Amino acid sequence: MSDAAILCVDDETSILQVLKEQLKRCFGSRYVYEVAQSAEEAWIVIDELEEEEIKILIIVSDWLMPNMRGDEFLAQVHQRFPEIVTVMLTGQADEAAIERARQQANLYACIHKPWTEEELKRVIITALN
Repeated sequence: MSDAAILCVDDETSILQVLKEQLKRCFGSRYVYEVAQSAEEAWIVIDELEEEEIKILIIVSDWLMPNMRGDEFLAQVHQRFPEIVTVMLTGQADEAAIERARQQANLYACIHKPWTEEELKRVIITALN
């Protein structure tokens, strides 16, 4: 099993399924692929991965989610784990939210919905290099 993970966070199950399938197609068994449907659930996954000594390389998070927006979540992640690359996935974030994420979460990239598998792959590859 890989000791490196990519975590995807989105409140829509169908989006998470597609992201996971696309990542597996692009990167095979190189990484562990985890999903969470909220920021709260993502923190549980992050803690579990940490306990298993699996390093999270990238978090791809939706912006518009219940309870906590993606830019807020990614800013919290960056405070605790500055080495994790943060990517926002959005169909609705405004420029202010994206800029806030750049400032507070060291946002690497913003992918707009609907995205292409090629775009996702390119962002992940360039982020990891």
